[in-house]
Amino acid sequence: MNIAGDASCLPPLVATLHFTDKQWRVITPRRAPSTPLARSITRCGMRLSDLEVTHAEARVNGVRLQYVIKGKEDAPLVLLLHGFPESWWSWRYQIDPLVEAGYRVLVPDQRGYAKSDKHGPFDLDTLANDMCALVDHVAGKDGKKSALVVGHDWGGAVAWHLASTRPEHCEKLVVMNCPHPIMFQKGLTSSFSQLKKSWYMFFFQLPWLPERTLTKNGAEYVYKIFRACATDRTNFGRDELAPILEGACEPGAAKGMLAWYRQALVSGFRDRLRNKTYATITAPSLLLWATDDIALGFEQLVPGTERYAPKLVVEKIARCGHFVQAEQPEEVNRRLLAFLAR
Repeated sequence: MNIAGDASCLPPLVATLHFTDKQWRVITPRRAPSTPLARSITRCGMRLSDLEVTHAEARVNGVRLQYVIKGKEDAPLVLLLHGFPESWWSWRYQIDPLVEAGYRVLVPDQRGYAKSDKHGPFDLDTLANDMCALVDHVAGKDGKKSALVVGHDWGGAVAWHLASTRPEHCEKLVVMNCPHPIMFQKGLTSSFSQLKKSWYMFFFQLPWLPERTLTKNGAEYVYKIFRACATDRTNFGRDELAPILEGACEPGAAKGMLAWYRQALVSGFRDRLRNKTYATITAPSLLLWATDDIALGFEQLVPGTERYAPKLVVEKIARCGHFVQAEQPEEVNRRLLAFLAR
């Protein structure tokens, strides 16, 4: 995701890198939700006390993962994967609607984040294996060891990878505002526009400064990331984002989050040298794309994705920024539930 939409939130060292590409937007208030799926959505946002979930942890694939879970044990399992710089709280508006629709929902803090372990490795193979092992753990000895996999941002990258390399664990795939790994690699090398939007990935390669930037003043910079990336900031108030800001301030969390980007640069060069390919994704797939994403360009990154996922459906969500599942939860929930029910 991108942190350059609001130059006021950038440290002086990097503010000028994207200032000329700044875009101003009119923030239009969203009407109060009217459907049962969104009854927990209010203009004052959500708090931890608004959402009843079970907190647990598991040691799988050599890592201890914190997760929340809700729903009947025999219900179809939905795995929700967050991105940067988030935590399980990223999916606060999806958990209850999914449970009410008859699903069991599993939402981890991924490796490196919040209260989960912070050590690597952080390559996509390892991260996808983390999630497969967690699904197996939750399923138990006799349970069904597969899930409906949903990911956003970096969670989407893990979801793409899992669906391609571990298809037995993925019944259906839903990705939100994250290109297929090969499409992203192509976009970075063929589109100067996308390369400019991805400048922050190179900033994150620096030692210690990105960690300091993310965590100082109670993760104020993380808070500004959400505000800068939103078209409608209603659901991105400081109190509502408190669980994510606190997670970013956990010891080692900033370094863990950034390690995903640092490993990605190494892996990207290595994969190009090896001409890495991905197996075709056979699961029915949905790509939801918020069109006002200032970090990821639809035209540079999405057309052609069907070559890697022939059963892919692409749907755009207009007038919405990068963190689509929190900015327009009612619309996301409607489309997500409709796809899962097919």
